[in-house]
Amino acid sequence: SNLITMIIPHRTFLTSPAVAFLLAAQKVDAFVSPSAQSFSVNYVSESRIVCKATSTTGNSGNPLDSLLAIFDNKISSTGSSKKNFRMAQSLLTSLINDEKCFDSLDGAQKFADSCDLNVVYEDTFEPQPIVGRAAVAEHLRAKVKARIGGDDGTRDAKFRIDKISDGSKACGFAWTWTTSTLEGLRGTTFVELNESNQIQYVREIPEPLYKPGDLTLELLKAVTADATPRDPPEFVQRTPKKANEVAKYLFEEVQGGSVDESMRFFDESIVYRDFNYEDVLKGKDEVRKFIEDFSFPGITFNPQRFDDGEM
Repeated sequence: SNLITMIIPHRTFLTSPAVAFLLAAQKVDAFVSPSAQSFSVNYVSESRIVCKATSTTGNSGNPLDSLLAIFDNKISSTGSSKKNFRMAQSLLTSLINDEKCFDSLDGAQKFADSCDLNVVYEDTFEPQPIVGRAAVAEHLRAKVKARIGGDDGTRDAKFRIDKISDGSKACGFAWTWTTSTLEGLRGTTFVELNESNQIQYVREIPEPLYKPGDLTLELLKAVTADATPRDPPEFVQRTPKKANEVAKYLFEEVQGGSVDESMRFFDESIVYRDFNYEDVLKGKDEVRKFIEDFSFPGITFNPQRFDDGEM
């Protein structure tokens, strides 16, 4: 799996072999009930893609310190490469599933404790990034209180990982807020570690509550009406095998210059979700039409960060 953060109008989460989530951000309440229509995908957990992880750190101490101890022990005892230890994936899975960093006050603090002192947290519900470990701790604790109903935690609100990439230095995950009876707000988050394996950058991108559907297309056409067509970029065709390499090839080299080349990397059973729309797209024919509809002058996807996931 691979997460790419983009500048507007869209931000994209791509998973291998070919599942895509396109999102835009909008100011909303901390927790919302689901739309009338919903769609779920039954993901199959693979050896290096953790969807529902068991506890690796226990419930005490700093998860990062515990994982670093496991990491050092694994390297010294097996001689395996550092690249084989999926630190970013393991840390985020532990913080979310074990420490409950997004739905408990103690967990929110442990997330902050795993951050660099100068961490930058871009919550796209907020007008400006949150900068610094203390500010991130305050921000996350405030969000937890809003979601669970204050210090007493009277609301039944839980944070679920739907899919997480297998990155070592950076990873992305798709998520859903839930209760015991409801599916709530969804989104994607990108997390990047520094050289000490502390969290140094986060971008959180929830779905918009209002689904404009085809009005998105009409709006973009209107604001780009005077754009001058450009020649499609030249690229050398190749077939990368790792998820992050596929993402870089499509967004840095192909750059929308050939729909046929892009479609070559999509499975026949592709499920493509653009959160500006209520319904998902299913199959290559629907996805092709969608991509062709949005292929007109004035629209440029500018990738900013990639994770290093391989599957």
